[in-house]
Amino acid sequence: MPSRSSSRSSTNRIYKLDFDENRRPPSTADGSDPGGLLRDDESLLSNVIDGVIERDRRKMRRQMAKSLSFVSAILSCLCAGSITAYSLYGPLLQSRLHFSQVQVNAVSTAAELAMYLPVPLFGYLCDRFNPRPLSLVAGICFGLGYLLAAISYRHGSVEEGGFPPAVMVVSFVGVGMGTSCMYLSAVTTCAKNFGRGKHKGLALAMPIAAFGLSGMWQSQIGSRLLYDRSPERYGEVDVYRYFIFLAILLFVVGLIGAFALNVVDEEELIDEAVSELERSGLLEDSPFFQRSILHDSSNGYGAVESSETISNSAGSHDAGTDVSIQKGRRNSEDDRRKAWLLKNETRLFLLDHTMWLLAAGFFLTTGPGEAFINNLGTIIDTLYLPPSSGPPNSNSPATHVSIVALASTLARLFTGTLSDLLAPTTASSHRHGQSDRRVTCSRLVFLLISTLFFSIGQLLLASGLIQSHPRLFPLVSALVGLGYGAIFSLTPIIVSVVWGVQNFGTNWGIVAVVPAAGAALWGAVYAAVYDAAADGFRTHRTERLCYGVRCYAPTFWGMVICSWAALALWAWAWRGWRRKGISV
Repeated sequence: MPSRSSSRSSTNRIYKLDFDENRRPPSTADGSDPGGLLRDDESLLSNVIDGVIERDRRKMRRQMAKSLSFVSAILSCLCAGSITAYSLYGPLLQSRLHFSQVQVNAVSTAAELAMYLPVPLFGYLCDRFNPRPLSLVAGICFGLGYLLAAISYRHGSVEEGGFPPAVMVVSFVGVGMGTSCMYLSAVTTCAKNFGRGKHKGLALAMPIAAFGLSGMWQSQIGSRLLYDRSPERYGEVDVYRYFIFLAILLFVVGLIGAFALNVVDEEELIDEAVSELERSGLLEDSPFFQRSILHDSSNGYGAVESSETISNSAGSHDAGTDVSIQKGRRNSEDDRRKAWLLKNETRLFLLDHTMWLLAAGFFLTTGPGEAFINNLGTIIDTLYLPPSSGPPNSNSPATHVSIVALASTLARLFTGTLSDLLAPTTASSHRHGQSDRRVTCSRLVFLLISTLFFSIGQLLLASGLIQSHPRLFPLVSALVGLGYGAIFSLTPIIVSVVWGVQNFGTNWGIVAVVPAAGAALWGAVYAAVYDAAADGFRTHRTERLCYGVRCYAPTFWGMVICSWAALALWAWAWRGWRRKGISV
């Protein structure tokens, strides 16, 4: 067998024991064997190498956990937006179950309220605990909600002995809550895992874009695979089978997220947030923070025992018990510190007037967007006056749901990617190694331009141009989808940039609650205008259908005005952030 020295000369590699093997032993006064010193050096070097290997393994495990969480978040969002396909079967609630337009809107409004109103609570639970339980709750709510909706639809109208409309309303409350839980658990996970990197916009835009894409592929499944094959209803979506499909799919996806979603290195987020507040001087008057400083100085808070100390302590039962008690106290202190920090972050968020400007603009734009998406089917039907046979396949509700979803998805990806590439860097970005950019463009520029496109789509409907040229309706769907998607993508990114990611679930939940009021308001306005104009077009005793521009024009003129008001509010908020030196 060749010696280590010959092997070294042939391969030009140095092994960790070569130094000790060829080193001249130190001389000792009493002639004792120096081999013990060599063995100590060898043991020390082995410990260092083992420590490096273990550190790399931990880093790899963290990266794998982040990647798995990201894939699970994309899957959750890719399925969670089933409510955006409501216009696919909304008209069938009128024709099959004999719902009035007000009742059809009551079902969608119930889903919208259940989707948005609990968001602050769900965000709070995400921040304080973990996204996993929320994903499980989402699966249960979806499964029960769509199952009840399927049973209610199967039994037919009230005249046929079926359930009253209130049962369908209750079922879609479960659908709305499931949508909120699944979406928020996925987006919060991505925000906290990737929100401090240079690709934070794309990391948030991808799950948000997947959410917008979910309505497109699910509506295509319903219209092309799960359609009614009976001669008199051939080609229409089989609503009962479609609801059963969604119940099974979304329950399984929620179950997957309950195991796969995970926030990695959350302690670093808390430490960085505390450092930010400390530098800003906001912690000087905090009794909790002063107690923490005294506790740190006296008990060495935050220090981690070395492996040697822990191994020595494990030698005796009493020492091991002491270590466990110290770890328990430290974990308890960490929990109190986290709760105090998040409470303080929420207070600062609520006291910031620019947050209210951002939320007000979000309210003025998302409400009209939700009302348009939910009522796509009835809007399209108003364009084709009897005795025409209705819209062709190229102008069907399923087609326009797909157009809105595709345009929304492209807008979310486009604005998220460009905002990463062109947005000015912040102070925290410098600390994470991101350099200044020569060409910059604020995220607010993208937001304002997108809102302008959004208002143009509404203006085309309000002016009556589409009533005369129904073939141009895809242009309306594309413009509204682009604006709606960009607004829903850029607003949470702005929240994470201005107020940080450590309390993102709660902060975004507070802002995201406003579309509930907007959707309820504009859904009620559209239904009232539609039903008032429908009286002159009653073609059957149980039908309440409307045709012509007067069925929707007043509603969309109001939406245009609200969109322009949102432009002014966001420009005002942008001015406030620039005065504070916040790069958005």
